[in-house]
Amino acid sequence: MQHLINDIDEADFDVTRGGQVEIIGWLYQYYNTEPKEVAFKKRKYAETDIPAVTQLFTPDWIVKYMVENSLGRYWINVLHARNDSRSEVEIAQAYHWQYYMPKSQQNEQVSLKIIEAQKELTEVKLEDITLVDAAMGSGHVLVYAFDVFLQLYESEGYSKRDATENIIQYNLYGFDIDTRAFQLSYFALSMKAREYNRRFLTLGLSPNVFDIPEYTDLSVQDFEDLITTDQQSSDITRLLNAFHDGNSYGSLMHFTDPIDFLEIESIIDTKPGEHQLSFESIELEEKKHKLKEIITVSKLLCRKYTVGVMNPPYMGSGKMNDVLSKYVKRHFTAGKADLFAAFMERLRMFVSANGYYAMITQHAWMFLSSFEKLRQSLTQDTLINMAHLGTRAFEEIGGEVVQSTAFVLKKQNLTEYVGTYERLIDFNSQDRKEAAYLAAVRDQTVDYLYRTNQANFKKIPGSPIAYWVSERLVAAFQKYSGISESVTPKAGIVTGNDSKFIKQWTEVNYHEIERAPEDNTFPKYVPLAKGGSFRKWYGNNSYILALKKMYTPDEVTNSVRRGDSASYFKEAISWSYVTSGSPSFREYKGFVFGTAAPELVCEDRKIRFALLGILNSKVANYILSPNCKNKLATR
Repeated sequence: MQHLINDIDEADFDVTRGGQVEIIGWLYQYYNTEPKEVAFKKRKYAETDIPAVTQLFTPDWIVKYMVENSLGRYWINVLHARNDSRSEVEIAQAYHWQYYMPKSQQNEQVSLKIIEAQKELTEVKLEDITLVDAAMGSGHVLVYAFDVFLQLYESEGYSKRDATENIIQYNLYGFDIDTRAFQLSYFALSMKAREYNRRFLTLGLSPNVFDIPEYTDLSVQDFEDLITTDQQSSDITRLLNAFHDGNSYGSLMHFTDPIDFLEIESIIDTKPGEHQLSFESIELEEKKHKLKEIITVSKLLCRKYTVGVMNPPYMGSGKMNDVLSKYVKRHFTAGKADLFAAFMERLRMFVSANGYYAMITQHAWMFLSSFEKLRQSLTQDTLINMAHLGTRAFEEIGGEVVQSTAFVLKKQNLTEYVGTYERLIDFNSQDRKEAAYLAAVRDQTVDYLYRTNQANFKKIPGSPIAYWVSERLVAAFQKYSGISESVTPKAGIVTGNDSKFIKQWTEVNYHEIERAPEDNTFPKYVPLAKGGSFRKWYGNNSYILALKKMYTPDEVTNSVRRGDSASYFKEAISWSYVTSGSPSFREYKGFVFGTAAPELVCEDRKIRFALLGILNSKVANYILSPNCKNKLATR
């Protein structure tokens, strides 16, 4: 414990600076360290591993960025609907929202749509504005949102005491699958309320934060004596089936068809007479209590909120247990590649029309083909702002492991909206990223602040969130044909056992290696392109493949993907599929290609050389930069 105390900055204990939520968050993360390390060694995560492996304390400045640019922005919309003459910058400064980034100048059509949508906000009351964190952890987002709501209530003439009661009752909601996280959030919000209302703990009010329940011991038969309609039976069955795996699904849980909660609650409200008391009736009352808890959480999972803010859990699909994996694939097809992407879809579902949702996630969804459908679905909304963080956004995560982006979307379709993007990837620490962001707020002429029309993203194949791309390059994508119209891209071989099938050149008899075998024959050894370090034009020819062995009948075929054998040994261009630096392209003849070295088959020598020159040029390097990942979409 002494080691922990020494590791935490003294300022994090300072209650006057919000230190109570900092220390709660760091303690929670600290006590998850050991179970996280154990779980990381597993091939797939068990349900009980999920809280530990997905918990990551969100830096304070990113929480403020997300809350101020979502909840704060919504309130500014309300004030403008009421004809407040101040600019959004002046309002933000009045509330001391130093992380608030004002919107870009919009064209007349977009401005009119924004004004039209704001008309609906003239009658909005503070009690009507709700904020949800669907994976609240230790409550960092909710506690700061409490502070912002308190500012809003005071500006409307409320006392701190009355404002506190309203915030706890009406404004803040949170969910988690970890009981300890729920307890910490409940405690943090209660202490926050106690700070401004000394009678709070005697008022009988509870923060609207919930530990998603999981009950494996309930079935619809437990309530059959109380059920009077088929609809009641159907709805209870659906609820119990969902919450049977509540600790796997968490707040991803939702119901595509409506549930008649009033009808089910009528069952719960029936009370046994005194003469009916027995062990069976007592057991039934306990089960009714569990069902009531499920209904309470389900109703909140089904409602709409004005604002959603969260740091979702990160977990690739390969690490999900079977229960979670099946649920995500069934209900979140666009975001099934990672748990954070599924939560991007889910948070959007939580938010009402013209509301805002803000998140910090891994930045892979911006570029990779596996998230293309997700990007397309998000174009239904408007990307207002993005702080593209890159690596080292989290102080405790070193190296290049996690690359992050924080962003704010409005649930309104403004196709031509010009969003604001802060490119912070070149600032190599959490503190430097924060300082650079604040500098961009103060001076919006800095060279790492970009403004672009989000309609441009659709003009690039794959629709990457390439906000830094120039108008000239966007025009080029529209004007010229793609490489795929001239050459055929092919995936490489997956051996299923590299140590068995792949060797160095020096490990085999050189005379048994063939570069140009006859059609439909499989030599003992062939040259293998396997990616490698940065090298243009030619090279990285270090490996050979035991091709004949791969084609023997006794090999396990389900562990091998042999690729398109018709493309073996063809003249082609290849590159390293995985690289953290600049891409480089090389010519190959008489090779087969591994999974780390995809190929562009091109037997026409003139076209092949022309393409090789283009792909190794500075223009291609710019388009295929590591933060674009727009592979093979070059035009």
